[in-house]
Amino acid sequence: MSQPPDPSSPYGEPQPKDQPQPQAQPPSQEPYGGGQPYGAPQQPYPYPYPPQPGAYGQPPQQPYGYPPAGYQQPPPPYGYGYAPGPGVPLPGMPPLASWGARLGAFLLDWLMFFLIPQGLAGAGYIRIILASNDRLNTCDDQGIPSDRCSLPHPPTGSIILILLGGVLALGAVFFIAYREGSTGQSPGKRIVGIRLLKEYDGATLGFGLAFGRRLLHILDNLACYIGWLWPLWDPKRQTFADKVLHTVVIKDQT
Repeated sequence: MSQPPDPSSPYGEPQPKDQPQPQAQPPSQEPYGGGQPYGAPQQPYPYPYPPQPGAYGQPPQQPYGYPPAGYQQPPPPYGYGYAPGPGVPLPGMPPLASWGARLGAFLLDWLMFFLIPQGLAGAGYIRIILASNDRLNTCDDQGIPSDRCSLPHPPTGSIILILLGGVLALGAVFFIAYREGSTGQSPGKRIVGIRLLKEYDGATLGFGLAFGRRLLHILDNLACYIGWLWPLWDPKRQTFADKVLHTVVIKDQT
């Protein structure tokens, strides 16, 4: 005997009672467009990126911002390693120069480049002082009060000596700054065997910073020249000028 049609069947066909009914599927948790869920860490693309093919048989090109194929990073100078940041000394830093070696280099540079200029300027000033004293003695012999005694004009020769000494001294400062900026060594430092370099990467300073360091020695002259003695107890053996520019003086390794 045939069964009556099931009213729940859209086509009026009987449905077996033992057949399981389809279950409703839960909504998909996949975000729009697929991929990883929102907020999950994204996996980076593998490095290096695949090279882009060149045009017309050209060799593959590296993506923008990456070094060309076969590029090798140059070795760090003087065994420093690469810099973690300004003012942070590196474990591979060469031995620091002693205060005595720095003093010896300073005296050698002074003897070679500043003895004659300062001697010329000093001779000019001494001639002016002697001429003034002679004038004051003459006024005293004539009974003229010292406040009414007119001092003589500086001798022309004295002015020439002072100007010549100043020009020679300024030229010596420029020359030493150039040598220290390009090689790290003035003639005196080269004789003693020490070198001036940047603290955080071991590079030379360049003329601008080397000349600026010479000017910043004014800070070392303050407070009874205490800045020149600071390397005696400073861990990095730096003067005040060295601390401002982050420079160190090391024993030459070449």
